Amino acid sequence: MSHSSTSPQITERLFSLDGQLAVVTGASQGIGLAIASTLAAAGADVIGVSTTMPDGESAARTAVEAAGRTFIPLSADFTDRAAVAALAADLAARPVDILVNNGGTIRRAPAVEHSDEDFDAVLDVNLRSAWVLSREVGATMIARGHGKIVNTASMLSFQGGINVPGYTSSKSAIAGLTRALANEWASKGINVNAVAPGYVATANTHQLREDAERSESILARIPAGRWAVPEDIAGAVLFLSSRAADYVNGAVLPVDGGWLAR
Repeated sequence: MSHSSTSPQITERLFSLDGQLAVVTGASQGIGLAIASTLAAAGADVIGVSTTMPDGESAARTAVEAAGRTFIPLSADFTDRAAVAALAADLAARPVDILVNNGGTIRRAPAVEHSDEDFDAVLDVNLRSAWVLSREVGATMIARGHGKIVNTASMLSFQGGINVPGYTSSKSAIAGLTRALANEWASKGINVNAVAPGYVATANTHQLREDAERSESILARIPAGRWAVPEDIAGAVLFLSSRAADYVNGAVLPVDGGWLAR
């Protein structure tokens, strides 16, 4: 058989998510919306979670259903620990194959002005929710002997950032949590990894892009010469969610246009 005729079958086997159920947090916009769309295009049904995910029409529902897949909307405020616990229990009762812990927030203020309230809120949303969901859903994955967990890390898992001590702390911890869970669960058929987006044109970076001087200095350091779009990150998440990544464990994959290579 010619190489050209086998290639599509190999690709399908490696990257198809047919028959799988994926959970994407922070799915209402930006990176999360692109991830939900991409996983659905690869064949997964999607549970989309955000603070205010409507039961009716939403961009996430439209994208997932356009791919011919089922969309289930769930809402949870990740600063509310009881709400996160309730969401985790709900998800643990479903046959989740892929968990993408993408929900996140950022608060900007110089360290001396960065309040305890801001610090705690950022850690609850970015770190604690990922931990609780991973623990509860991970237990069901272990029982079934397979599963993929993909966390959203950041360039600030590697660097210190400016005026974002809470965010940097949370994203550095996400990298550590990813490795810790991978160590325990790799032998049980669960792949735990993370993507580390570079500078992405989303609501989170609006302030930076509006600051002409900061935006110019950021672009000057990116070898690819452009800000990322959410779809750039979604492709890496698809890889880590797929059979193609069956032997990838505890990786924090930069998707940064070469930022860290400079």
